[in-house]
Amino acid sequence: MIAIVDYDAGNINSVEKAVRHLGYDCRTTRNRDEIINASSLILPGVGAFGDAMGRLSEYGLVDVIKDHISSGKPFLGICLGLQLLYEESEENPGIRGLGILRGTIKKIPKQDGLKVPNIGWISLQFPREGKLFSGIGEGSFVYFVHSYYLSAKDRDTVTATIDYGTGIDASVEKDNVFACQFHPEKSSSVGLKILQNFLEIG
Repeated sequence: MIAIVDYDAGNINSVEKAVRHLGYDCRTTRNRDEIINASSLILPGVGAFGDAMGRLSEYGLVDVIKDHISSGKPFLGICLGLQLLYEESEENPGIRGLGILRGTIKKIPKQDGLKVPNIGWISLQFPREGKLFSGIGEGSFVYFVHSYYLSAKDRDTVTATIDYGTGIDASVEKDNVFACQFHPEKSSSVGLKILQNFLEIG
């Protein structure tokens, strides 16, 4: 069973529908036993960094997520779920993230001709090979909705990037931890292939 973390964030239902569309049994839950026993765990979400960390703490999910990751089973963070893996965000200074990976979440700088939030389809570049992108050509388009972006400290974890006025780390992989800033569940056939690649890891 695939577990999807339920912490009242936006866009969770569409992730569940995409996973079920691919033929996998999944459950949106905040139950510790269901999460620990799941074959894979997905942390999706749209919203504010500080509010999300507050809800994860309120529901007792911080340690559950860390325990799942420590078990070695596959984990996927999507959009806000990627950002929460890191130590901190400029969105809510002083609020600590999960600290699973090293890096900072920064505000997309305002520039002429670029809208913030970044909403739309952007092509990916692959600085290194990533399991999520097996069978997906460099330059493939995926769908983004975000005002903040990852600047990863561990550059060898970065498997996809985009340029949106600044270099943005769009996907990372480290051991059993995978994450993407874009929304695979809203990225048509390319996104479904990315989700399929993740689910096959488990």
